[in-house]
Amino acid sequence: MTTSAHLRGKTAFVGAATFGCGEAPGYTAMELAAEAGRLAVEDAGLSLSQIDGLFICLPADFLSGLSIAEYYGIRPKMTNNSRTGGSAFLGHAEWAALALDAGLIDYALIVYGSNQRTGAGKLVSAQAPSVFEHPYRPNNPVASYALAASRHMHVYGTTSEHLASVAVSARQWANLNPEAFRQGPLSIDDVLSTRLVADPLRVADCCLVTDGAAAVVMTRADRAKDLRKPPVSLLGTASATWHSEISQLDDLTVTAATESGARAFAQAGLTPADVDVVNLYDAFTINTILFLEDLGFCKKGEGGAFVASGAIAPGGSLPVNTNGGGLSFCHPGMYGLFTLVESIRQLRNEAGARQITGAKIALAHSNGGTLSSQATCVMGVAETV
Repeated sequence: MTTSAHLRGKTAFVGAATFGCGEAPGYTAMELAAEAGRLAVEDAGLSLSQIDGLFICLPADFLSGLSIAEYYGIRPKMTNNSRTGGSAFLGHAEWAALALDAGLIDYALIVYGSNQRTGAGKLVSAQAPSVFEHPYRPNNPVASYALAASRHMHVYGTTSEHLASVAVSARQWANLNPEAFRQGPLSIDDVLSTRLVADPLRVADCCLVTDGAAAVVMTRADRAKDLRKPPVSLLGTASATWHSEISQLDDLTVTAATESGARAFAQAGLTPADVDVVNLYDAFTINTILFLEDLGFCKKGEGGAFVASGAIAPGGSLPVNTNGGGLSFCHPGMYGLFTLVESIRQLRNEAGARQITGAKIALAHSNGGTLSSQATCVMGVAETV
């Protein structure tokens, strides 16, 4: 048996929390992250003193693994501060699973927080300017995603209306989520009437700029069954990185999600048809279309028509971004960890009005950089192991 297959169901998520989503004036990024982490540990029925693995990535603190250990007053056996953008936290789950299975740690806490809205007041890119791209003065990150959207339109006939359908579906889910920052009616025409930011992407095609924090707790399956909440098993996980700058992507319509998704599904022994709920990093509307195609939920080039059919909206055949996503729920600089939290809540039947009845398998997928790094987690309730 391969190491990858061996990991199936060996670890589980046992705690999850969010904090300060929307606007949290007066909080630093560390304070937001630390409170989300405290709430997740409490959710698991544990104490901070039991956490011996810390995984964190903060916007401006490049030694945040040290900072949060000091903040909590604990001495973990392991810290991981690796940064791949928004995909980092699903990558952290992959590394935590390896460390837990190896017996190096017993309880892993993955945390993130940002005060980007009340602090910077705008979306801040962590990537250094490219010597090849910067002379053209792109309005990044949106300009890079606009290139992918333009190419998808050219090759497959995707339309602005298709892109707008993603934003409308996200808003419909957000209207069912009391924690969502942006709520209210949103139509295709509403999206198309917003200001053009980088052709063809408009303001409503772009993620929010908010504050917020999220955290999850992981442990081995043998420990998970004795804790406060029903465990959510990690069935498959994989990451893949293809480039840094968008200009180095071979095909602007195909991402490394084709690789991370295929390996995660193989490890889980499942296919896209087995998934009940999907949570994707929707930094821009084109992301949802690309990832649905690359992860195998529809064929390449058919993503636009798929989302326009209502398939991903409430009542559709494939619930996607059931919390409202980065487009309407929250987007505090990096959104990846929130895909895990929402997947956990759905599988624990804790999603309230947006709950997917009988959900047993969830897929969380996250993106880093400019479609640069992709990470996928396939998760299930206890009976799926």
